[in-house]
Amino acid sequence: MAVQTVIELTYQERLDHLRATKLAHTREKQEIIGSMNHDDWALILPPPDKRKVVQAISTSGMPITDVLIEGYEPESNHPSGGFFGPKAVGRNFRRLLEAHPTYVDPMASLAGGYMVNFNSYRKVGWNPDYQFPELEEPLKKYKLLPGIGATQHFCQDLRIGLELGFGGLLNKIRHYRAVNAPRSADFYDGLEDVVLGLQNWIARTAETCRQMAAEEKNPQLRQNLLEMAEINEKLVNDPPETFREACQWIVWYQMTARMYNGSGSLGRLDVLLTPYYERDSAAGILTDEEAVFHIACLLLRDTAYIQLGGPDASGRDVTNRVSYLVLDAVERLNVPTNVGVSVGKNVDPGLLRRGVEIQFNLKNGMPKFLGVENIAEGFTRNGLGYPIELGRERAYSGCHWFAVPGREYTLNDCVKINFGAVFEVALQEMLADEAAPKSVAELWRRFEHHLRCAVEWTAKALDFHVEHMHKVFPELVLDLLSHGPIERGLDASHYGVEYYNMCVDGAALATVADSFAALEQRIEREGRMTWEELRGYLQSDWAGPDGERARLMMKSIPRYGSGGSLADEYAERITQTFTRLVKEKPTPGGLQMIPGLFSWANTIPMGKELGATPNGRHAGEPISHGANPDPGFRKDGAPSALAVAIARVQPGYGNSAPMQIEFDPGLSKDEGGLEKVASLIAGHVEMGGTQVNMNVMDADKVLEAHRDPSKYPDLIVRVTGFSAYFSSLSPEFRQLVVDRILRER
Repeated sequence: MAVQTVIELTYQERLDHLRATKLAHTREKQEIIGSMNHDDWALILPPPDKRKVVQAISTSGMPITDVLIEGYEPESNHPSGGFFGPKAVGRNFRRLLEAHPTYVDPMASLAGGYMVNFNSYRKVGWNPDYQFPELEEPLKKYKLLPGIGATQHFCQDLRIGLELGFGGLLNKIRHYRAVNAPRSADFYDGLEDVVLGLQNWIARTAETCRQMAAEEKNPQLRQNLLEMAEINEKLVNDPPETFREACQWIVWYQMTARMYNGSGSLGRLDVLLTPYYERDSAAGILTDEEAVFHIACLLLRDTAYIQLGGPDASGRDVTNRVSYLVLDAVERLNVPTNVGVSVGKNVDPGLLRRGVEIQFNLKNGMPKFLGVENIAEGFTRNGLGYPIELGRERAYSGCHWFAVPGREYTLNDCVKINFGAVFEVALQEMLADEAAPKSVAELWRRFEHHLRCAVEWTAKALDFHVEHMHKVFPELVLDLLSHGPIERGLDASHYGVEYYNMCVDGAALATVADSFAALEQRIEREGRMTWEELRGYLQSDWAGPDGERARLMMKSIPRYGSGGSLADEYAERITQTFTRLVKEKPTPGGLQMIPGLFSWANTIPMGKELGATPNGRHAGEPISHGANPDPGFRKDGAPSALAVAIARVQPGYGNSAPMQIEFDPGLSKDEGGLEKVASLIAGHVEMGGTQVNMNVMDADKVLEAHRDPSKYPDLIVRVTGFSAYFSSLSPEFRQLVVDRILRER
């Protein structure tokens, strides 16, 4: 009998298989769930026999399709049918983890995969016992996103878990339960249930690995399954000791955090993994090829937000071999990720160059670029005695934001003030007031007044959130790896951690800056339109025989970003005023607020709530994107003008105002294109920039994919702070990306 020769699979062949499997999972989600206008989370649908497809209503009131685990239902502890408070939340999450199917891909080096979101089971999101009637009218008037009920959006400290392991965390919970008894008993019950449920999930997955190994014919994959079984049996209780074990431990925690409330923060992965890499490499048990594969398997399981390089507390750049291995993994895996590369005068410039090289090689919007030194220096300006050492500890952890791992609660990217809505209130008020002078100066006075009101009501809403959130849906998973909650018996959302710096983002900057400039130029300087005519055009959404001509006239002024224009002056003035109002005092409850400029994907829903605006925008159209000028702001679309404009509107207190920029691959890297783009990014950061979200896109390919998404199922784009498969986005969100390309061509 001939002996069959088994050819061992290379790591790249295994990665190719894993990528193909992910694409298959993505197609299945698209077919069943439909559009997904968010990060491409690595959620895998439950097996058909354990899957329940339901129709639900999203938080924005839109009908959605959701997938649940058949047979699991949460237990309510409230007449509304909801479940609230740490004990009920922890208990229900533990039951979900215990009911969660196991998932193992024998091609991967790390086991596990998550299949549902716990929030899908929260049919009543807010406890109706806690009402805020005094906030309802101003929140509606200014169309605020106040953050009430928002979850996560800060960063845990993974070092705590890597040092203790899940067994050590359980012992810590039980120790401080006894120390603080009888206070906080429900809180400790909730924390304990989270850990016990996770341990059950890991143990069952290890058992699945052994069962699959017993049936696996390929000796290479059988050995891999046995190794995964052994690793996960250990990690049920013990902390990781090797590089592979550390990656596996992080995967378990990250999947649990994502499943619990959508948390995607990892922080400084290269710093976290370096001790394990150095030990294993020195011991001869880890090659760089293996390390890249393990990191790729980690990235495959979730699109977590990761920072590479940048200064440590002392100012020394931490960029090292692992930083580059993570970038190698990003390139070789080629699925959506949210890795950020640090840029600055004291950061290894090779990291920036390698990041730009990957952008040109993959053309998928990865990685992004971080002005970490500007973030750190800005953080010290908050007037709270924050030293630069603390600012340097802030890690990139989300779409546009940073946080001190495990020590700072922020609600980053959850709180938005739509400048367009504030402007609309001011303009309508002035036009309706027969006694008021009609002038841009009067409009600005009213705009500033209403912006102050919007900031003050946002501050009161933040106080309300921090007062009640821990009794509604506490941060149990992030509490595990934060400094203070377990020790104090207090949730991170309710004074369990050290620092409370609440992010307040402004949105629609270009929409309002261009509107102010159009009014001053066309009405006051040139006399080509009257205030009464403007009122009619806005009310009719530029209808009538002269409506389109008037709209184009208002739109055709030199806009924000064109350089030295009236609109540029207004953009800076708006940002400076907003920053001053946010920083002039804390919330009534004493919380600090830090301004940023970022709209996330809210450009569409925020625009739908807004009537026509004097910059020529139609009613219901999206507002401008973050700190960016509107697409087509200059005929030449000069990237340098974009970089200068956004650098000049940075709030400067430790939250970012990202630059979103698109490049055509016709800018060849072989003809100096790579160096030009790297220089542009470095120059933007040197001028004060804090983050660059970038796409190198083949415009014709994207346009064809917009017409027929099935033609390019693997096309990845950076939509805003997050990356996603283009085919997973709704037509509206695909149009946002397309508009940026068309208007910049």
